[in-house]
Amino acid sequence: MEIIIAGKVQVDPAERDRFVEGHRDIVGQSRKQPGCLDLAITADPLEAGRVNIFEHWESEETLERWRAVAPRPSTSVAILDDQVLKHEIANTRPPFD
Repeated sequence: MEIIIAGKVQVDPAERDRFVEGHRDIVGQSRKQPGCLDLAITADPLEAGRVNIFEHWESEETLERWRAVAPRPSTSVAILDDQVLKHEIANTRPPFD
């Protein structure tokens, strides 16, 4: 079953760009992993301290294999709040049928 991890984290607005940049290598390496369909950690265009998280994996197994060896972020910016959830996909179709 495919997995999506999606949501947002809040960081100090003055540290947001450093937080995103500190995850650049992880994003690049993740996208090269077997089973990673997409992954993005991006600055929100409207909220100064918000970072959007999106991961799409072929399965729980491919996600866990990557997490077992994934590097740590290259920055230690504190997360002030998070609302990130894991979703198991039961059905996929185009959004505008």
